[in-house]
Amino acid sequence: MELEERVAELERRLTALERADGDRGAGGRRGARGAGEADGAEPPLPGGDLWALHHLKSELARAGSPGGGVLYTGSVRLPAGERYEWQYGALTDGLLAADWSGTSESFAALGHPVRLRLLREILGGRRTTAELAEVDELGTTGQLYHHLRQLTGTGWLHTPGRGRYEIPAARVVPLLVMITAAGP
Repeated sequence: MELEERVAELERRLTALERADGDRGAGGRRGARGAGEADGAEPPLPGGDLWALHHLKSELARAGSPGGGVLYTGSVRLPAGERYEWQYGALTDGLLAADWSGTSESFAALGHPVRLRLLREILGGRRTTAELAEVDELGTTGQLYHHLRQLTGTGWLHTPGRGRYEIPAARVVPLLVMITAAGP
């Protein structure tokens, strides 16, 4: 099946799911936890909250994958105007068979509150060392550079120019997924 045919088929199936899925599932929640859940301010997603899960299950069944799989996706517009769209899926069997030890440094780099704050500030538009140094909670200049090196060394940041930091496009949505998954 050609790419255009596959996309058309996916769009048709998504439309059908959006029309047919009136139930909220999972107690009206978006999976295990939904953004805006505490204050109820977020509008409902079209087709019900679990439309992506229903579609994933359908695709896994079509692919003949009894072990299931995971999918994360996002469409993000940051305060500075950048847009990112990302989707990644993996089969459970492959994930469970893989060696996870190579991920420990990446997780460890996110394991410090100052580094998480740095990433949030960078996503919010502060990109230069000077702008980041203005944030009191980030510590001294030496501490700031230490944390920036940790994040750069593990791929959470890159430097497009001297003293300027960005989160690589391929890491923006995964970072936000991890923050969402780690939340209460």
